[in-house]
Amino acid sequence: MDERAALALLDGELEAAGDDAAVVDGLVVTTDMLHERTDFPDGTTRYTAGWRAVGASVSDIAAMGAKPTAAVAAYAAPEFDRDELLAFVRGASDVCELVGTEYVGGDLDGHDEFTVATTVIGRTDDPVRRRGAQPGDVVCVTGTLGRSAAALEHFERAATSDDDELLERANDLFQFPPRIAAGRALAPHATAMMDSSDGLARSLHQLAEASDCGFAIESDRIPIDDAVHDVADGDDEALELATTFGEDFELVATLPEDALSAVRAATDVSLSVIGSVCEADDGLTIDGEALADRGYTHG
Repeated sequence: MDERAALALLDGELEAAGDDAAVVDGLVVTTDMLHERTDFPDGTTRYTAGWRAVGASVSDIAAMGAKPTAAVAAYAAPEFDRDELLAFVRGASDVCELVGTEYVGGDLDGHDEFTVATTVIGRTDDPVRRRGAQPGDVVCVTGTLGRSAAALEHFERAATSDDDELLERANDLFQFPPRIAAGRALAPHATAMMDSSDGLARSLHQLAEASDCGFAIESDRIPIDDAVHDVADGDDEALELATTFGEDFELVATLPEDALSAVRAATDVSLSVIGSVCEADDGLTIDGEALADRGYTHG
C-alpha cells in the first residue's frame, strides 16, 4: 500500500482518525515523523530541522482551531553532535515560543538516518473538523503558497554552487510560521478546515471527500509566494508549484462569506478567498477545468 491507502485503512479502524489531530475530552493530540532522506534536503541546518519538525505538528493543532499546550520530540541520529543537538533544541523551542507554547523535551536514540518524531498537544472545546463545508461557503487559505517548493530549489542550487546566501535563504523559507492565531480566529466561523501540508489541490480533494461537496477555485486568486516566481519558469509552473508541491503548512478553510470580516479583524495573517463550495455533483474545478488530485506523498 502507498501512504494514502494505509491512511484510508486506518481511518476505517480508528474512530478518532481522519482529521489533522485527534480530540479526546478537549485534549488535541498529533504526531509526525520526519526523515533526513525525504524531509530535510542537504544543507538543512539542525536549527531549521528542529523548527520544521515541531512546527509541522503545531500546524496540525492550528488546523483544529486549538491552542497548543506543549511539544516533545524523539531525536534519532547516527551520533550525537553537541552543536547539532543544541541547534535542534533551539529551533524547536523558538517555533514554540512564536506561537505561545513550550518545547518540553523528548527522547534520544541512535539511528542510521537522522529522524525526528514529534508530538504536540493542545486544547479546544470546539474543534474544527474536515467535514462540514456547505455549498455557498467561501474557500480561503492563509498566508502564501509555495515557500517549500522555492526552498527546495534553493537547496539544490546551493548544493552545486556553494552559495552560502542561497543556503541561508533556503533555510529561512523552510522555517514557516504555524498559523495558530489564524486557526483560533477561524475556529468560531469555519465549517471545515485542515492544513495544506499535502498541497492545496490534494487538501481540497480531502476536504471535498470529508464534506461530500465540490469546489470551484479561481487560479488568479491563489496567493503564490514571491519566492516561487524567483525559481519557476513562468506563471504556469509557479501555479503548479504553489498548488501541488505541498509542505507549506498554511490553513485551508471554508466559512460563510459574511464571517470574513470578523476573521480578518481577529488576526494579522492574510486570508485569501480562492473560490467557493458547490454541490458534490459539480466536482472540483479550477478555472472551470477539473482539479487534479496531486500533492505531496511521503516516500
